[in-house]
Amino acid sequence: MPSAFNFSISPFDCLNGDERTLVRNSLDIAYFREGADILRPGDHPEHLYVLIKGYVQQWDGDELVATYGPDDSFDGRALVSGKASSRFVAAEEVVAYQLAKQAVSELIASNATFGALLFSDLSKKLDALAERAGEHELQSLTMARVEEVFIRPAHWVDAEADIVSVVRVFRDKRTTNVMVRDTQTDPPRLGVFTITGLERAVLHGAPLNELKVRELATFKLISVRPSDPLFEALALMIRHRVHRLVVQDGDRIVGFLQQLDLLSFLSNHSYLIMLQILEAQDLAALQTTAEQITRTVTMLHRAGTKVEQIARLVQELNAKLFERAWQLIAPPDLVENSCLFVMGSEGRGEQILKTDQDNALVLRDGWHCPHDLDAICRRFSEALASFGYPECPGRIMVSNPAWRHAATDFGQLVKGWLLHPSSENMMALAIFLDAHAVCGDAGLLEQVRGELFRLATDNGMLLARFAAAIEAFEQGHGWWNRLLSLGGDDAERLDLKKAGTFPLVHGVRALALEAHLSQTSTVARIEALVAAGRLQPQMATDLVECLRFFMGLKLSTGLQAIVQGRQPGGIELHKLSSLDRDLLKDALGVVKRFKAFLRQHYRLDVL
Repeated sequence: MPSAFNFSISPFDCLNGDERTLVRNSLDIAYFREGADILRPGDHPEHLYVLIKGYVQQWDGDELVATYGPDDSFDGRALVSGKASSRFVAAEEVVAYQLAKQAVSELIASNATFGALLFSDLSKKLDALAERAGEHELQSLTMARVEEVFIRPAHWVDAEADIVSVVRVFRDKRTTNVMVRDTQTDPPRLGVFTITGLERAVLHGAPLNELKVRELATFKLISVRPSDPLFEALALMIRHRVHRLVVQDGDRIVGFLQQLDLLSFLSNHSYLIMLQILEAQDLAALQTTAEQITRTVTMLHRAGTKVEQIARLVQELNAKLFERAWQLIAPPDLVENSCLFVMGSEGRGEQILKTDQDNALVLRDGWHCPHDLDAICRRFSEALASFGYPECPGRIMVSNPAWRHAATDFGQLVKGWLLHPSSENMMALAIFLDAHAVCGDAGLLEQVRGELFRLATDNGMLLARFAAAIEAFEQGHGWWNRLLSLGGDDAERLDLKKAGTFPLVHGVRALALEAHLSQTSTVARIEALVAAGRLQPQMATDLVECLRFFMGLKLSTGLQAIVQGRQPGGIELHKLSSLDRDLLKDALGVVKRFKAFLRQHYRLDVL
C-alpha cells in the first residue's frame, strides 16, 4: 500500500480526502524492463498507470504519437472503453504505480473533474479547469501590492505659499492635492493640502491671497509603503476616513494613492490606464502609462481572468496607446488623411505581452503630405520602442517607406504579394491580412483590403500557395514527442509559435481569405467559417480551445520569465507540469488533424 503517492499531479490534485484514501488503498507498484510491452492493441486493461521512473512511448502502427514521463498517467481512455487501441512500450526501465480499474471507475463516478481530466478531449479538460480556476479569483486582492496600482505624482508647495498660488498648482498640474513642505519648524515637517482644505479656506472668510497654506494643511501623514499589501491600504482609508494615502519609501515621497484609483484597480484595472492614455499631454506621460499595462496583465492573470478576455483588453489598451502617440506626433491634417494600422498578432488581438512593432500607414489618394513624413514616422517608431515595443527586425514599421503608401499604390502592392508568392511576399500578405486600424480614416484600410479580396476570388492556385505556409516549420511525424520526451536537466525549448500557433492561425487565415471574411481575430474567423458552412463545428471548437491554451501557456511562461529578469522565449518543456504536458500533447494533436484537413482541402500534395 504505497503512501508516497503525489496527489499534486493532474488529475489527482482535484480529489477530496475520501477519494485520496481510495487511491492509496487501491495502488500497487509495477516494474517493466526496457522494450517491454505494457499494453498492446486489443488488450483489456485492468489498471491506470502513473509513472514514477522512466519513459513510455505510445505507438499507433508505425507512428510515435505520445511520450509519457514521470508523473504522467496512461491509458485512461482504454480503461474506460475497455480495450486498448495503441501499443505502449517501455522506452527505458520503468517503475509505475498501477491503480485498480474499479477504483478509477468509482473516482470518475464521484468526481466529474477527475473524469474530464483523465480521458476527455481537450475542450472538456479546459472547461473543467476553468471551473476550478473560478474558485481562486478572489486571491488577487490579498496578493496585490500598493506599487501595482497607479500612484499619482506628488506636487510640492512651500508652507508660506498663499491659497491662490496653490489653486494655480491644482489647475496647472490637474491635481486635487499637494505636498506641503514647512521648513520653519524644527525639525522641518511635511503635510498635505487637498481640495477639502480649499473648501475650508473659502469658509474661513479671509482673503485667499493672504491665507497661508500652512494654516489649513494636515501635517499628520497617513502613509503606506509601495510593498504594503493593497488590502492594508484599503483598511487604512476606511479606518482614518480618508480618500488618499501618501506612498512613502523610507524618506522618499513616491506620490499619492487615491481611493478611486485603488477601487478602480480592484474592480477594473484597465479603466484608469485608459483614462491616463486619453488625458496624456506628452510622450513621457504615455511612457509611464505603458508600463502599467504589463502590471495589469499580471494581476488579471493572477486573478484567473480568461486569457481571451485579457487579450481583448490589451488590444484595446494598445490601440488607444498607439492612437494617442500618433496624435501627439503627427500633425492633424496627416491624421485626417491617413490610416495608421497594426498587423500580425497585435492586429488579431492575440498578443498579450509586448512584442515587436508591426504597423503601417495608408495615405489618402491625391493628398500630398506637406510635412517631413519620414521624420514623423521615425519619431513614432522610436516612441513605441521607448514604451517597450521593440522595433521589428524585419522593419515592418511606418518608419520604413516600404510600409507607407497611398491607398491605390498600397492596393497594387498587396495584390503583387499574392500574384508573386515568394516567401517574403507570403509573410507580408499574412501579416497584412490581420491589419486592424487604430487611428485616422479606417475606410482607407478597407479600400486596400477590398483590392485583395477581389483578386483572390476563385483563384485556387493562389490560395493553395498561400495556405502552404502551414508546412513552413514541419519537422516530421511525431516530432513534438521527441521534444516532450526530454528529461533531467535538458534545457531544450519548444517554439510554441512554430509548433502550434502559426499553423493554426495561418490555416484559419487562409480559409478566411478564401471566404472573403473581413474578421481579423482567429476566433472571429473560425466562428464566421462555421456560419458559412466551411468548417465543421467540432473542429472549430477544438481549434478555439487550442488557441486559448497556447495563448495561456505563452502568457504564464512569459510572465515567469519577466519576474526572473529574462526575455520571454520558448517553452522549457522539462519545467511544465504533468497537466500542461498532457494538454500540450492534446493541443498539438488537434493542430496535426487540422493540417491534414488543410492539405486535403487545398491539395497541397500536388503543389
